[in-house]
Amino acid sequence: MIKKPQTRYYISSLNETVEQFAKRIRDYWHVENKVHYVRDVTQGEDASRIRVEPLPNIFALARNFALNLYRENGSKNMAQAQRIAGSGLDFLKSLFRMK
Repeated sequence: MIKKPQTRYYISSLNETVEQFAKRIRDYWHVENKVHYVRDVTQGEDASRIRVEPLPNIFALARNFALNLYRENGSKNMAQAQRIAGSGLDFLKSLFRMK
């Protein structure tokens, strides 16, 4: 699917070139897509009913830990890595470098 170029307009008092400003915006969305989107959609963080402190913080740590393990193992698709991790112990053993 080929997407058509889109135009976005921004108002800012920053004294930067167009290229610098575009890089700033791309960097922001890179973080959003790499971390927040994965936690929200793949791991279901927004749908979580855990509300009593300190459990939300503990579960956020666990989710980040899982993502870091998947990335360290070379996984590019976090949803696929999560499905594989849930399907058996072999993948989990490889994540923790266990025999």
